[in-house]
Parts: sequence; structure tokens; C-alpha cells
Amino acid sequence: MQIKIHESYRKIVAIADTDIIGKTFSEDIKEITLHENFFKGKEKTKQEIIEILQDMEKEDATFNIVGKEAVEAALESGIIKEEGILKIQEIPIALGLM
Repeated sequence: MQIKIHESYRKIVAIADTDIIGKTFSEDIKEITLHENFFKGKEKTKQEIIEILQDMEKEDATFNIVGKEAVEAALESGIIKEEGILKIQEIPIALGLM
């Protein structure tokens, strides 16, 4: 997985499975493109991602999470719930707005 933290009026945390960065997924009227300039960051382990997510939650960050591994880590960290996950071409996607 890769994580990139964007600085704005609040931190924006982008996390994606490494193998899907740079790809576009579409289904019906839904589409997502995982632009490298937004999602490509530092490669981290699942445990590292969980710890970062828990820290960023305390800082009132927003989260963009795409991919099976990334969404699983976000669920384990407690920042998202199962009912907040949508799928496009079987790729799970979650947004976290704290």
C-alpha cells in the first residue's frame, strides 16, 4: 500500500493498494481514477498504515481510501465502517470525513 498526506486547510490522507495506482475504474455512472500525483506516496506495511490512520484521525484529517488492502487496514484502524464502503468493478472505496 502507498500513503500520501496532502497539506490543505486540513490534512488529506490518500491511501491505495500499490498495484491499482494510475488506473481508472468505471461502472454504470461511477468512475474513479487513481492519479499518481494524488495517491503515489510512501510504501508502508499494513500495521504502519493502521498506526498512521489512527494518528491522522486525531488531527481531524479527511481520508481517501481505495483498494482491498487499504480498505481492510482502514476498517481495522476504526476510521471507517463496513456500511461506508462502495465498490466500482469490485474495487472497494471509502471516504472518511472526520
